[in-house]
Amino acid sequence: MAAQFGRRLRKGAATTAVAAVAVAALSASQAPGVNDHGRQTAADATPSPEASASDGSATGNSPYYTDLPPLKSPNPSPSTGPGPGGTGATEAGIPATVLDAYKKAETALREKKPGCNLPWQLLAAIGRVESGQARGGQVRADGTTIKPILGPQLDGNGFALIKDTDGGAYDGNSTYDSAVGPMQFIPSTWAWAGRDGNDDGKKDPNNIYDAALAAGHYLCRNNWDLSDQGDLDRAILSYNNSREYLNLVMRWLDYYRKGTHEVPDGTGTLPDNRSDDGAGASPTPTTPGTTAPGSPTPGPERPKPSKPGKPGGSTTTPKPPTTPPGTPSPPPATTPTPTDTVDHLEDAGTAKLTAMAGDAFGKRISTRAETEAGKAVAKVRVRFTIVGDTDTTFTGGESVATVATNSSGVAVAPALQAGEKTGAVTVRATVVGRTVPGLDYKATVTERAADALARTGDAALTCAPGGEFANQVEVKATYNGAVADGVAATATLITSADDATASDKGPYFKDADGKTVRTLTGLKTDAKGLLKLPKLYADDTTGTFLLRITTAGGATLTVELTVAAAETSAPSASASPSA
Repeated sequence: MAAQFGRRLRKGAATTAVAAVAVAALSASQAPGVNDHGRQTAADATPSPEASASDGSATGNSPYYTDLPPLKSPNPSPSTGPGPGGTGATEAGIPATVLDAYKKAETALREKKPGCNLPWQLLAAIGRVESGQARGGQVRADGTTIKPILGPQLDGNGFALIKDTDGGAYDGNSTYDSAVGPMQFIPSTWAWAGRDGNDDGKKDPNNIYDAALAAGHYLCRNNWDLSDQGDLDRAILSYNNSREYLNLVMRWLDYYRKGTHEVPDGTGTLPDNRSDDGAGASPTPTTPGTTAPGSPTPGPERPKPSKPGKPGGSTTTPKPPTTPPGTPSPPPATTPTPTDTVDHLEDAGTAKLTAMAGDAFGKRISTRAETEAGKAVAKVRVRFTIVGDTDTTFTGGESVATVATNSSGVAVAPALQAGEKTGAVTVRATVVGRTVPGLDYKATVTERAADALARTGDAALTCAPGGEFANQVEVKATYNGAVADGVAATATLITSADDATASDKGPYFKDADGKTVRTLTGLKTDAKGLLKLPKLYADDTTGTFLLRITTAGGATLTVELTVAAAETSAPSASASPSA
């Protein structure tokens, strides 16, 4: 199976020629930019600002499998077509555990982020392109791949340059990062995007349940709605910032939407072709930590083409060496990346960060990357992480966001969204791929508040001694003229206007056991800012009494209650008795 999955450059000339013709025909029929209905797709879409402002991509723009889906629409039911490696209806088969992981991720995202509208077929399309559905479903019962799936090391040699961020924990390489697992996350992205999809207490990029759920959350960030073509394009481009990749994923998404079926684990079809033509990828992925001592770090090995011979079969005469034999070659010169030049982070004028629970913060965090001499550094990835026990998040529900610095060296974090937990919140800015001290920002979440209270009706609140008030007290809370929802309130039947202690006579409420209470705590306004108090009762004391309602934020309202005996009409005059 591994050999079948890994075959790249071992085909004969005849087979290669036939394959080239077939692929050319298939590519022509599925030309980028036009789908089955003739409409323009996202082939010509420019990578969105969100995509370019993130880590670059979930995968570090690693190589991917370029096989196109078959021309024939998939058959929803299993067929007796060829086995793995064949074409036709078998291409629609997805290994059982892998398919289950995609569908569970869709269900979880439907609950957590219903506005995202994530289809499981999108996860299947990305899983197909990234790893051939976990190498045809080579997974254990818990969803963990039988062997780690590793992309080539991202050392800048034909690939992106991403220096080690995980100490080799995931990819076995302490010098450079590699994409890991069936959804091909790079370690620096997995550090914040990782999820526990199979509830085993771990976030493992090699587990299809964890990886599929993480991919779903990654695609649903930034409040993207994947039922909108523009947001769908942006989400896919953020996974791998390539128009060709976008086109290919859209092809598989459309294909899987037309029908698919479950096949046993380990029997899925396997892709043949990669975007890097097989450079840097081994037929059988290596296990982290198994590199032999003294061996070079695994990486891309690109064959250098030989120069064509001269007419008549002669070849170019090699030039004599310019240095004596045995002289060691000087190490190749390396140009430092912008990240290499960063010495520290500075606050870039962040204003005071305060918001009421449930509200968005009006100000955003700005951080500047600088050299030791204080010069701004552009194109550096700055990661903002919300730390500590808080439910405050960035817009979109994530606790981590990575943004590239602009030409002024400044990275502006997404807006913060306050949760319900009040108190201090810490947001830490760090440089991705560089060990420099982080920069902490303090934000404060205050409790929900109201600055005004008003009754919703003006009916007099009266009652006879020992009776029940006919009308319940209802008030509306506002803050700066807007509805103040979820605001804590207290209602007390006070002694007098100058004495806010609870009265010991007059009107009262009843608790759950029917006992008399004259102070109610733990009240909250509803989504419309309304608060309706329980029924009021009166004892035998007559007179005018006061009910005071107060809220967080200082809003206060005092309401008059009257307890009076029912008026009785005077007796009518009667005729004098006759003499």
